[in-house]
Amino acid sequence: MAKIFQETARAGMTRVVEPVARGLLRAGVSPNAVTVTGTVGVLVGALGFGARGHLVAGALIVTLFALTDMLDGTMARMSGGSTRFGAFLDSSMDRVADSAVFGAVAYWLATEGNHSGVAAALVCLAAGGLVSYVKARAEGLGMSGNVGVAERTERLLIVGVGGLLTGLGVGPALEISLWLLAAVSIFTVGQRVAHVYRQAQLVGRE
Repeated sequence: MAKIFQETARAGMTRVVEPVARGLLRAGVSPNAVTVTGTVGVLVGALGFGARGHLVAGALIVTLFALTDMLDGTMARMSGGSTRFGAFLDSSMDRVADSAVFGAVAYWLATEGNHSGVAAALVCLAAGGLVSYVKARAEGLGMSGNVGVAERTERLLIVGVGGLLTGLGVGPALEISLWLLAAVSIFTVGQRVAHVYRQAQLVGRE
C-alpha cells in the first residue's frame, strides 16, 4: 500500500515537474546547475533559518528546494540521460543537504534542551546515510537496492512537516516526526539489506 501511494504521488509530481524541466532546458539551464542550486537552497533554509529556530520558514524553504531532486533527474532524462558526473554530483549534493538539515535540527533542539530530539535527529542522520550507502554499494556490486518505504524525498518531507507543525505551535511534532523517521529509515535499511541478500543468493545458485 505504501509503495502504491508513493508511486501515485510521484506520478502526480511528475506532471507538475515536467513542464518546468522543459522550460529550464529551453532556457539553457543544465541539470547540474539545478542540482547545485537546490543544495544551496536547502543549506540556506536549514542553516540560515532552521538552526536559528525559524522553523516555518526553514521547513518551507527546505521542502521547496528539496523538490529539485525530482527536477534535475527529469531534466537529465529529457536531455538524453544522466551523465556519470551528473549522477555523482547529485548523490554527493544529496548527502551535503541531508547533513545540513539534520545537523541544523539537532543544533536547534540542543539549544532548546531537548536531548531526546537531538538523539532522534542523530539517528535519522546516521540511518539516512545507511539507506543511501546500501543502495550505492549494491549497485556497485551489480545488484539493485532501490526498495524501501523511506527514500530521500519522503524522509525530507517527514521532517519538514514536523518542523512546520512545531513552528506553528504544535510543540512535540518535530520530535515525534524525527522518531517516526528514525524508525522507518532503519526499517528501510533492513528492507534493502534483505533485498540484496535475496539477489546474492540467486546469483550464488547460478
